[in-house]
Amino acid sequence: MYELFIANKNYSSWSLRPWLLLHELGIPFREVLVPFGGRQNSDAFRDFSPTGKVPCLVDGTTTVWDSLSIIEYLGERHAGVWPSEAVTRAWARSAAAEMHSGFQALRTVCAMNCGIRVQLHSIEAPLQRDLGRIEELWEDGIGRCGGPWLTGKHFCAADAFFAPVAFRIQSFDLPIGATARRYAAQLLALSAMQSWYSAALAETWRDEEHEVEARVAGVLLSDWRAR
Repeated sequence: MYELFIANKNYSSWSLRPWLLLHELGIPFREVLVPFGGRQNSDAFRDFSPTGKVPCLVDGTTTVWDSLSIIEYLGERHAGVWPSEAVTRAWARSAAAEMHSGFQALRTVCAMNCGIRVQLHSIEAPLQRDLGRIEELWEDGIGRCGGPWLTGKHFCAADAFFAPVAFRIQSFDLPIGATARRYAAQLLALSAMQSWYSAALAETWRDEEHEVEARVAGVLLSDWRAR
């Protein structure tokens, strides 16, 4: 059975992607959560990850690190990770890769923090461009494939890569259009996303670096996390 090493569910957007995909495709795995904080440095995770980062997938004697590499590894072994049709699969891979390497303003200003609600001080041009591009991507995928998911009727890796954006939209009340808002709500409504969210709210760990990012971004309106 696969072992998937992840960090705090409240913060770890990278961990969410393979975790959600494994759940949605019904692929058995064992979750191993190693929280940020206290020992937060690369050495804290080097026992299981060569980069000292999460997520990290262990399959027997094989270790796979980085969320995109994990997804591709799973795609070689399980149906449904990527669309079966070549053109649609190319679009899905491109969208996932763009999310993996891009949207720096969104990552910086609105770091994932599931349990809080924040009113942003402002939405500067770089963040607005990122939001506009996300809307464009989502509308393109849903429009070309008919929805309800980005590549058609079935959830795939492309959807998993954008799942953390749905939590960011919820936490920071980001201004997006109707199609994008419906898609984000659909992601948030998944039973696995609800399970992740409930676990995130129950966590009592706090990582100051992540908390500072939220305070810099805007005004804290509410904190739903366990004390």
